[in-house]
Amino acid sequence: MLRTRLLSGLVIPAHPLALNDRRKLDERRQRALTRYYLAAGAGGLAVGVHSTQFEIHDPAVGLYRPVLELAAKEVRQFVDAGGQQPVLIAGLVGQTKQALAEAAAAQDLGYDCGMLSLGALRNASEEELILHCRTVAEAIPLFGFYLQPAVGGRALSFSFWRRFAEIPRVVAIKIAPFNRYQTLDVVRAVGESGRADEIALYTGNDDNILVDLLTEFRFHSGGREHKARIVGGLLGQWAVWTRRAVETVEEVKNALRAGSVPVGMLALAAQLTDANAALFDPEHNFSGCLPGIHEALRRQGLLQSRRCLDPSADLSPGQMEEIDRIWKAYPHLRDDLFVEEHLDEWLR
Repeated sequence: MLRTRLLSGLVIPAHPLALNDRRKLDERRQRALTRYYLAAGAGGLAVGVHSTQFEIHDPAVGLYRPVLELAAKEVRQFVDAGGQQPVLIAGLVGQTKQALAEAAAAQDLGYDCGMLSLGALRNASEEELILHCRTVAEAIPLFGFYLQPAVGGRALSFSFWRRFAEIPRVVAIKIAPFNRYQTLDVVRAVGESGRADEIALYTGNDDNILVDLLTEFRFHSGGREHKARIVGGLLGQWAVWTRRAVETVEEVKNALRAGSVPVGMLALAAQLTDANAALFDPEHNFSGCLPGIHEALRRQGLLQSRRCLDPSADLSPGQMEEIDRIWKAYPHLRDDLFVEEHLDEWLR
């Protein structure tokens, strides 16, 4: 069951886009990325999201369905070979008409749910936003998405999230405002809705991954205590070094079962945040985020280059030096040996 799988706490990479020298889809390396994530033990894949580049949703680009279809085909082959079925999540954008069309395409390709971005409804009222979400939820189960404004999202109130949590076909929410106050708005809204055991909360806060996963949130309202946890992650950071991410999440789950958090895990959390800063480029308002992810994958041989659909997108000044620094400082965060052992079979 979809809810049960999501509530178990999954590692879900936000799938990047592989391009060739002409900035066209590199199907071979696109398939290799999917194979890497599945072999690494990812419990789901998010395709058509920010890390896949929002430009693919433009009909003139024409890549939305082809990219989703490539991932779905690789998943079918993986499952047919005995692998565990991952949760497939399709990014949905645009006004209601476009989001519904994308939801229909995703369902046709076998996707389990749609992660709905509200960036295109930047000036919509809360009523209009909720109506939009309810309408799309009738077409496909929803994975809510609080995307930070720096990369195309909009600020969303506690009131919005409280009402969003009442939509029956909401199965999960990715919390990615990169803001502690706004993160608490979502967690508290789901806790107060009484649906914390139905709606899986996933961190998208690449700057605070492990602390999000280690925290039990407790709130009081109406004379009652409400508890909630962020159970897994759907992250651009987990598009790189995915095998180590899977291992780390297992360590987190073991610590929670034991009822104590090792001090070393908090040190690891800070190291991961430092590494993420180099890849995601907060110093330049995240403008080098996607090229940073691509550079990490390029160094491991999974991608050929840092190319994005936008020809002007590349690393920011000083970002390469920062990536060099964290590459030397935190080899234990990477999964280089795992990738090296399997790269040829993924690229076949």
